[in-house]
Amino acid sequence: MLNTMALIDRVQLELGAQEPWPKDAKLYQPYEVEQILLSDNANCLAVQAFLKMCNLDFVVEPRANAEAMSPSGKVPFLKAGAFVVSELEGIVSFVNNKGISLTEKFDQEAKSDMRAYMSLVHNVIEVAELYISWVDKETYNEVTSVRNGSIYPWPLNHIQNRAKRNQVIKKLKVLQWYKKSTKEVLEEVENCCQALSDRLEGKEYFFGTSCELDALLYGHVHTVLTNTKTVAMKKLADVIKKFNIITEHCRRIDEQFMRRSSCVYFG
Repeated sequence: MLNTMALIDRVQLELGAQEPWPKDAKLYQPYEVEQILLSDNANCLAVQAFLKMCNLDFVVEPRANAEAMSPSGKVPFLKAGAFVVSELEGIVSFVNNKGISLTEKFDQEAKSDMRAYMSLVHNVIEVAELYISWVDKETYNEVTSVRNGSIYPWPLNHIQNRAKRNQVIKKLKVLQWYKKSTKEVLEEVENCCQALSDRLEGKEYFFGTSCELDALLYGHVHTVLTNTKTVAMKKLADVIKKFNIITEHCRRIDEQFMRRSSCVYFG
């Protein structure tokens, strides 16, 4: 069954490659202010940055049920003509199949390094965002439960929050993060940021020109630095602020691709 689904996905990507990029491409995601959570916000921003790096037209379409609409159950997802593709990796593949690639001139070693650092971001910073959002009591009570349950009436909001929290905690247990203390989580993030900073030092972008790794890190760094409503969220932001190379990288993408002005939170 899985092989069949993979074959269908591959065929769809190949068919999509035959069509020009549509002028009305739409990127679906949750509402930013009222609903979106840390990790989802980061991944949505990463896809937006990637598409802008590729000079592709799209509009953001907020939907309260974006997660349920997504073919993978995760946000964001892109509707380009007759095709619907979700998450950064899937959208990158879809775009690449149209002959548009940010890594076309990369050799195999560079591509392998890029994938390794992307895995590092996913496996540390994104998991830390999930931990802070769903395990830290203050963040869960004041931010996560309010946002995640905002689209449901009572008592469905309570039921949905419990179901989602159980799902995330199960994932954190598998990854052996659930029993970590907040201090240990922050140390993991600091080590991750040190590795990323070392790789980025002396360069504007990780591999000389912007690529999906730059977009992914941007999404997570920007999200963490602009969401500091609780003590744990502030501590997470403070860890990243220790690394000027990373915050400057975020500022650079913000200004060059996202067309935003510099803000004080990058200080």
